[in-house]
Amino acid sequence: MARSATTKRKVINTTAAWIVGLLIFFPILWTILTSFKTEAQAIADPPIFLNFDWTLENYGVVMERSNYMRFLWNSIIIAGGSTILGIIIAVPAAWSMAFVPSKRTKDILLWMLSTKMLPAVGVLYPIYLLFIKLGLLDTRLGLTIVLMLINLPIIVWMLYTYFKEIPGEILEAARMDGASLREEVFYILTPMAIPGIASTLLLNVILAWNEAFWTLNLTAAKAAPLTAFIASYSSPEGLFYAKLSAASTMAIAPILILGWFSQKQLVSGLTFGAVK
Repeated sequence: MARSATTKRKVINTTAAWIVGLLIFFPILWTILTSFKTEAQAIADPPIFLNFDWTLENYGVVMERSNYMRFLWNSIIIAGGSTILGIIIAVPAAWSMAFVPSKRTKDILLWMLSTKMLPAVGVLYPIYLLFIKLGLLDTRLGLTIVLMLINLPIIVWMLYTYFKEIPGEILEAARMDGASLREEVFYILTPMAIPGIASTLLLNVILAWNEAFWTLNLTAAKAAPLTAFIASYSSPEGLFYAKLSAASTMAIAPILILGWFSQKQLVSGLTFGAVK
């Protein structure tokens, strides 16, 4: 009976997982399918799922109208730069909180996380004026700094969680052997936390790649990433659903491919230290 109940529970859990996965994936699938339709088929009522005339016309129009590679390059630089800069700052911060905690460490962590609850529009105006004064408006450097700062609390929290799973005795033994602080962090702690750091890197790249609010408000043309590239297909003349879907597919394709090939590392990092 117990074995039968366990099997039944596994079947139910697997079925539920597939249903949730399909519900999450369906909007992406619909966007991809719509990108191969004509504009008339894209707005057909009732909607057409598979029985339509497949066409690459929308992709051709998008490539002719926009410099896709420039938007893609901006996204790579901004997402990659903000991630690398965030890791450089977060590793020492997480190390100090995990291995040299103070009475206020938990309060600081909670305060950092609470900043993510602040509506972004509430600080847009001062940041916009500051960027004008510093000459950072519509620059990749400005966006890199902003995205690093808004994602930094998450990076620190994740690294702090991973570092807490590493026995402090290992670092103490390294100090006993004469290891310096730099050697302790870079040659002992970092290699042991590679799964956690890798998942943090991947998650931050995804968050920075998908960020739309700041990219749309702090860029115009020069530093516009792929989120601005998608938004450009919403015009006063109306929405061109097929072309918008083609632009969206071209924008999400790189990050989807990255996520697909790195899913093992991501899952490994997210479950790092979960089982003792």
